[in-house]
Amino acid sequence: MATKANTMPVISKLYCSSSQVVLVVRMRPHVVNGGGFVVTNCSQLVVFRVDGCGVLGTKGELVLRDGNGDALLLIRQKGGIVEALSIHKKWKGYTFDYEGSKKLVFTLKEPRSCLPMNNAIRISTEPKRSRGKEWDYEIKGYFPDRDCSIDDSVGNVVAQIGIKKEVEEVMASKDLYHVVVKPGIDQAFVFGVIAVLDYIHGDSTRC
Repeated sequence: MATKANTMPVISKLYCSSSQVVLVVRMRPHVVNGGGFVVTNCSQLVVFRVDGCGVLGTKGELVLRDGNGDALLLIRQKGGIVEALSIHKKWKGYTFDYEGSKKLVFTLKEPRSCLPMNNAIRISTEPKRSRGKEWDYEIKGYFPDRDCSIDDSVGNVVAQIGIKKEVEEVMASKDLYHVVVKPGIDQAFVFGVIAVLDYIHGDSTRC
Protein backbone atom coordinates (compact mmCIF):
# COMPACT_ATOMS: atom_id res chain seq x y z
CA MET A 1 0.00 0.00 0.00
CA ALA A 2 1.40 3.41 -1.03
CA THR A 3 2.37 5.84 1.67
CA LYS A 4 0.47 9.10 1.55
CA ALA A 5 2.71 12.15 1.13
CA ASN A 6 2.84 14.62 3.98
CA THR A 7 1.24 17.90 2.97
CA MET A 8 3.48 20.91 3.60
CA PRO A 9 1.50 24.05 2.72
CA VAL A 10 3.15 27.46 2.85
CA ILE A 11 0.62 29.39 0.77
CA SER A 12 -2.27 26.90 0.84
CA LYS A 13 -2.88 23.15 0.90
CA LEU A 14 -4.85 23.69 -2.34
CA TYR A 15 -1.49 23.81 -4.11
CA CYS A 16 -0.14 20.59 -2.60
CA SER A 17 -0.57 17.46 -4.70
CA SER A 18 -0.50 13.87 -3.42
CA SER A 19 1.65 12.91 -6.42
CA GLN A 20 4.68 14.35 -8.17
CA VAL A 21 3.85 17.17 -10.61
CA VAL A 22 5.80 18.36 -13.65
CA LEU A 23 5.08 21.95 -14.68
CA VAL A 24 6.45 24.01 -17.58
CA VAL A 25 7.68 27.60 -17.29
CA ARG A 26 7.63 29.88 -20.32
CA MET A 27 9.05 33.38 -20.10
CA ARG A 28 7.05 36.27 -21.53
CA PRO A 29 8.84 38.87 -23.69
CA HIS A 30 9.14 42.34 -22.15
CA VAL A 31 8.11 44.07 -25.37
CA VAL A 32 4.80 42.19 -25.62
CA ASN A 33 3.60 41.35 -22.12
CA GLY A 34 5.90 43.31 -19.85
CA GLY A 35 7.96 40.25 -18.97
CA GLY A 36 7.36 37.76 -16.18
CA PHE A 37 6.47 34.15 -16.89
CA VAL A 38 3.59 31.69 -17.07
CA VAL A 39 3.43 28.17 -15.64
CA THR A 40 1.41 25.45 -17.38
CA ASN A 41 0.52 21.86 -16.48
CA CYS A 42 0.56 18.70 -18.63
CA SER A 43 -2.77 19.77 -20.17
CA GLN A 44 -1.21 23.12 -21.17
CA LEU A 45 -3.50 24.98 -18.80
CA VAL A 46 -2.07 28.03 -17.06
CA VAL A 47 -1.82 27.31 -13.33
CA PHE A 48 0.35 30.27 -12.24
CA ARG A 49 1.53 33.57 -13.63
CA VAL A 50 4.23 35.88 -12.32
CA ASP A 51 4.17 39.62 -12.95
CA GLY A 52 7.38 41.55 -12.40
CA CYS A 53 8.67 45.07 -12.80
CA GLY A 54 7.65 45.37 -16.45
CA VAL A 55 3.98 44.80 -15.51
CA LEU A 56 3.81 46.30 -12.02
CA GLY A 57 6.10 49.26 -12.70
CA THR A 58 7.82 48.87 -9.32
CA LYS A 59 11.37 47.59 -8.92
CA GLY A 60 11.91 44.85 -6.36
CA GLU A 61 8.28 43.77 -6.38
CA LEU A 62 6.70 40.61 -7.78
CA VAL A 63 3.18 39.15 -7.78
CA LEU A 64 2.33 35.46 -8.15
CA ARG A 65 -1.17 34.87 -9.55
CA ASP A 66 -3.25 31.75 -10.03
CA GLY A 67 -4.61 30.56 -13.36
CA ASN A 68 -7.57 32.95 -13.08
CA GLY A 69 -5.30 35.95 -12.53
CA ASP A 70 -6.06 36.35 -8.80
CA ALA A 71 -3.09 37.45 -6.67
CA LEU A 72 -1.78 34.71 -4.36
CA LEU A 73 1.52 36.15 -3.24
CA LEU A 74 3.16 39.57 -3.04
CA ILE A 75 6.96 39.44 -2.92
CA ARG A 76 9.04 42.49 -2.04
CA GLN A 77 12.73 43.17 -1.73
CA LYS A 78 13.38 44.68 1.68
CA GLY A 79 15.22 48.01 1.69
CA GLY A 80 16.59 50.55 4.15
CA ILE A 81 19.90 51.40 5.80
CA VAL A 82 19.98 48.27 7.95
CA GLU A 83 19.48 46.05 4.91
CA ALA A 84 22.14 47.97 2.96
CA LEU A 85 24.70 47.11 5.66
CA SER A 86 23.64 43.46 5.93
CA ILE A 87 25.57 40.60 4.31
CA HIS A 88 22.29 39.45 2.78
CA LYS A 89 19.57 41.00 0.66
CA LYS A 90 16.15 39.95 1.92
CA TRP A 91 12.96 39.20 0.05
CA LYS A 92 9.62 38.86 1.88
CA GLY A 93 6.67 36.86 0.59
CA TYR A 94 3.15 37.78 1.76
CA THR A 95 -0.25 36.19 1.21
CA PHE A 96 -3.56 38.08 1.30
CA ASP A 97 -6.56 37.25 3.45
CA TYR A 98 -10.18 37.89 2.46
CA GLU A 99 -9.97 41.43 3.91
CA GLY A 100 -6.85 42.22 1.89
CA SER A 101 -4.44 42.17 4.85
CA LYS A 102 -0.94 40.81 4.22
CA LYS A 103 0.57 37.89 6.10
CA LEU A 104 4.29 37.03 5.96
CA VAL A 105 4.82 33.43 4.81
CA PHE A 106 8.49 33.30 3.81
CA THR A 107 11.77 35.23 3.80
CA LEU A 108 14.46 34.59 1.21
CA LYS A 109 18.05 35.65 1.92
CA GLU A 110 20.25 36.45 -1.07
CA PRO A 111 24.01 36.63 -0.29
CA ARG A 112 25.76 39.87 -1.24
CA SER A 113 28.58 38.27 -3.20
CA CYS A 114 30.06 38.34 -6.68
CA LEU A 115 30.28 34.54 -6.50
CA PRO A 116 26.65 33.43 -6.12
CA MET A 117 27.46 29.83 -7.05
CA ASN A 118 29.46 29.51 -3.83
CA ASN A 119 26.87 31.08 -1.56
CA ALA A 120 23.58 29.35 -0.82
CA ILE A 121 20.33 31.26 -1.17
CA ARG A 122 18.22 30.19 1.80
CA ILE A 123 14.53 30.49 2.64
CA SER A 124 12.77 30.45 5.99
CA THR A 125 9.02 29.97 6.27
CA GLU A 126 6.42 31.21 8.74
CA PRO A 127 5.86 29.32 10.96
CA LYS A 128 9.35 27.86 10.96
CA ARG A 129 9.64 24.16 10.05
CA SER A 130 13.28 23.32 10.68
CA ARG A 131 14.64 22.57 14.13
CA GLY A 132 18.20 23.60 14.92
CA LYS A 133 18.66 25.69 11.75
CA GLU A 134 17.81 29.28 10.90
CA TRP A 135 16.44 28.27 7.49
CA ASP A 136 14.02 25.71 6.07
CA TYR A 137 15.02 25.48 2.40
CA GLU A 138 18.05 26.30 0.26
CA ILE A 139 18.91 26.53 -3.43
CA LYS A 140 21.41 24.01 -4.75
CA GLY A 141 22.93 24.46 -8.21
CA TYR A 142 22.80 27.52 -10.49
CA PHE A 143 19.47 28.96 -11.65
CA PRO A 144 20.72 30.80 -14.80
CA ASP A 145 21.70 27.39 -16.20
CA ARG A 146 18.24 26.04 -15.27
CA ASP A 147 20.06 23.34 -13.34
CA CYS A 148 19.19 23.66 -9.67
CA SER A 149 16.91 22.41 -6.93
CA ILE A 150 15.09 23.60 -3.84
CA ASP A 151 16.17 21.36 -0.95
CA ASP A 152 14.79 21.16 2.56
CA SER A 153 16.96 21.55 5.68
CA VAL A 154 17.90 17.86 5.75
CA GLY A 155 18.87 17.73 2.07
CA ASN A 156 15.73 16.30 0.48
CA VAL A 157 14.94 17.73 -2.95
CA VAL A 158 11.44 19.26 -2.91
CA ALA A 159 11.56 20.81 -6.40
CA GLN A 160 13.94 20.30 -9.33
CA ILE A 161 14.45 22.88 -12.10
CA GLY A 162 15.78 21.69 -15.44
CA ILE A 163 15.58 21.72 -19.23
CA LYS A 164 14.60 18.64 -21.21
CA LYS A 165 17.33 17.55 -23.63
CA GLU A 166 15.05 17.70 -26.67
CA VAL A 167 14.18 21.34 -25.83
CA GLU A 168 17.81 22.24 -25.19
CA GLU A 169 18.80 20.86 -28.59
CA VAL A 170 16.44 23.17 -30.49
CA MET A 171 16.50 26.25 -28.23
CA ALA A 172 19.68 28.12 -27.35
CA SER A 173 17.88 30.28 -24.78
CA LYS A 174 16.68 29.25 -21.32
CA ASP A 175 13.19 30.71 -21.81
CA LEU A 176 11.43 27.34 -21.57
CA TYR A 177 12.14 24.96 -18.73
CA HIS A 178 10.39 22.48 -16.47
CA VAL A 179 9.97 22.18 -12.71
CA VAL A 180 9.36 18.86 -10.97
CA VAL A 181 7.55 19.38 -7.65
CA LYS A 182 7.58 16.50 -5.19
CA PRO A 183 4.40 15.14 -3.55
CA GLY A 184 2.96 17.22 -0.71
CA ILE A 185 5.01 20.33 -1.55
CA ASP A 186 3.28 23.70 -2.02
CA GLN A 187 3.58 24.51 -5.72
CA ALA A 188 2.65 28.17 -5.21
CA PHE A 189 5.52 28.53 -2.73
CA VAL A 190 7.93 26.88 -5.18
CA PHE A 191 7.05 29.34 -7.95
CA GLY A 192 7.22 32.26 -5.54
CA VAL A 193 10.83 31.25 -4.84
CA ILE A 194 11.51 30.78 -8.57
CA ALA A 195 10.11 34.28 -9.23
CA VAL A 196 12.72 35.73 -6.87
CA LEU A 197 15.51 33.67 -8.47
CA ASP A 198 14.40 34.96 -11.87
CA TYR A 199 14.59 38.56 -10.63
CA ILE A 200 17.95 38.12 -8.86
CA HIS A 201 19.55 36.82 -12.03
CA GLY A 202 18.11 39.57 -14.22
CA ASP A 203 15.67 37.50 -16.22
CA SER A 204 12.04 38.04 -17.26
CA THR A 205 10.69 39.67 -14.09
CA ARG A 206 13.30 42.44 -13.96
CA CYS A 207 13.11 45.80 -15.73
